[in-house]
Amino acid sequence: MAPAFAMPQRQGFTTLYTGPLDTDISAMSLPAGFLDELRGRLSLAQVVGRKVVWDRRKSNPGKGDMWAPCPFHQEKSASFHVDDRKGYYYCFGCHAKGDAISFVRETENVGFTEAIEILAREAGMQVPARDPQSQQRADRRTQLSDVMEQVVQFYRLQLKTQSGEGARAYLQKRGLSPAAWDRWDLGYAPRAGLFHHLRDKGVALDLMVDSGMVVVPDDGREPFDRFRDRIIFPIRDARGRAISLGGRAMDPAAPAKYLNGPETPLFDKGRNLFNMGPAREAAGKGKPLIVAEGYMDVIALSEAGFGAAVAPLGTAVTADQLALMWRITDEPLIALDGDTAGMRAAMRVVDLALPLLVAGKGLRFALLPEGQDPDDLIKARGAPAMQAVIDAAMPMVRLMWQRETEGKVIDSPERRAALDKQLRALIMTITDASIRKHYGDEVNRLRQSLYGPVAEAKPGKLQWRPGKKATAPSGPTAAARASMLAGSSDQERLRVAVILATLLSCPEILPEFELELERMACHDPDHRDLRAAILRNAHQPDLRAAIEDSLGHMPLERLFAERHVAISPAVRRAGDAEVARLCLAEELAKLNARRGHAREIEEALEDWEDLPGETVTYRLGEAAKALDRAGRGDDDDKAVYDISPNGARLKREERDAFDALLAQIGRGKGQP
Repeated sequence: MAPAFAMPQRQGFTTLYTGPLDTDISAMSLPAGFLDELRGRLSLAQVVGRKVVWDRRKSNPGKGDMWAPCPFHQEKSASFHVDDRKGYYYCFGCHAKGDAISFVRETENVGFTEAIEILAREAGMQVPARDPQSQQRADRRTQLSDVMEQVVQFYRLQLKTQSGEGARAYLQKRGLSPAAWDRWDLGYAPRAGLFHHLRDKGVALDLMVDSGMVVVPDDGREPFDRFRDRIIFPIRDARGRAISLGGRAMDPAAPAKYLNGPETPLFDKGRNLFNMGPAREAAGKGKPLIVAEGYMDVIALSEAGFGAAVAPLGTAVTADQLALMWRITDEPLIALDGDTAGMRAAMRVVDLALPLLVAGKGLRFALLPEGQDPDDLIKARGAPAMQAVIDAAMPMVRLMWQRETEGKVIDSPERRAALDKQLRALIMTITDASIRKHYGDEVNRLRQSLYGPVAEAKPGKLQWRPGKKATAPSGPTAAARASMLAGSSDQERLRVAVILATLLSCPEILPEFELELERMACHDPDHRDLRAAILRNAHQPDLRAAIEDSLGHMPLERLFAERHVAISPAVRRAGDAEVARLCLAEELAKLNARRGHAREIEEALEDWEDLPGETVTYRLGEAAKALDRAGRGDDDDKAVYDISPNGARLKREERDAFDALLAQIGRGKGQP
């Protein structure tokens, strides 16, 4: 009969397997036929039966036809089917399917390697070694793991002796009971004793040193313990093996408040997380994975019911640790301390994570009250307060936005441009195109919220000033006012169409004109939608394709079908950045001039009652002349232009006349 599926419970942890590994198979290929033999030796019904209750009415054990409520989703009926003869399972409700290996991976939330090790031991098989060297390394790790277990047990006993009285008082002051000490294998390292204890147990000195727990001085003195007068927190890997220790100093004057063991064949601090094994198991049962800052935070969270809590090991979060978190859950929750150092740590995680984002993998951030960590918050206000912080966690894009805008006054075009440049640089570090697009969409939405909506001008409607009577003024009739503003709306609409088409024909110049586009009012619904879509997708590599995805193809077809758009030089020579830049600058200047003149006419009409009639008439006349000058170039299609040294566009006939005048002045002064 196969051995029991679950291994005995280690003190302080419940794990599937806590014994030594025979070999490291994380980087090896298993021999052909090994997995087939493993599956052949196992009874899938026996493996699954430890996680489900079989429906006796539907099941037929004699034929290996077993039914049960599905362990992967909540249900009352037995829709989960196991074919024990073929070695496969299938759920007719959630469509989960697989074999014994996939079942262990999913239900225990472990990786492929660990699932193979668990099932191999259950089947009484040994995972083969790749070569003699890997077997030797595995044997060495096994020996070091045994040494670390002896170290953990020694320090646990010391916590309960007279020398550990101060440590016990500290732990009780922090709200941890003796039962919690045992659950977490907490200990106390006296000023001396471990070296002599291990030597008396027959442990070789090289194993003590390689474990990182004993230090040999260079001057020939007797070896001494690395941890002295510290509360001990065992650090275990995902399989529950002790791989190192963390220690908190009892002496306030100690150089380091917290001390971790050094890098060893067992321990790489950048590739492990405190409490990773139990947290992974809890996350597999639906608990949110919470990333805290230190040991006490993790213990406080777990004791309060948040079992899927982990912490980095004395360093900033690394890319390898992020990968570990994402293997446990798709969206870890970062809950760092609510102080300046905690916020800096959170921002470092943002910068680290942005290039690593892929679809379905993200981060959320829980902002704790200022000056508090999870342990402080739980002690002061209980688990519900911590749950409220978790429920209010924000996505990473919001924290990125907060960092770039918080405490800053963004009240000028220059400052807005600087903010846009920084945000664009951050978004461009995202390698996944889909996520980069969605980040750009969200940042544009936040920008609109920060800057406020662009005020849309309403042609023909008078804007009354504060204190003015809300009665219609005497003077020009409605027909006269309409005549004064006639044609303005149509011409503005055509200019807006050309501006939008120019940007779509040459998107590379969009960053130069993004602020002007943002401020440009659009009265036509199609134009409003297109402008919003251009701003929203400004960071996309294919702007027109992105707009078609969001609006469809009809708005673009209607835009480019307009005659003024079709004959525009920037559209005819699509992709010519210099032509597009000149055309866009001219159209924006004329549009702004026309709208400025229209506003001047409206203001003159508003002042009709308060100013002498001659004054208003004069202003209206001057405004009409200016309006005429602003649009005169529209019909000047046959004019020839030159580019002056300062970049301005000048009519050639005007420049020739000016040159002739200069020559005449020169001859009058006796020059040749």
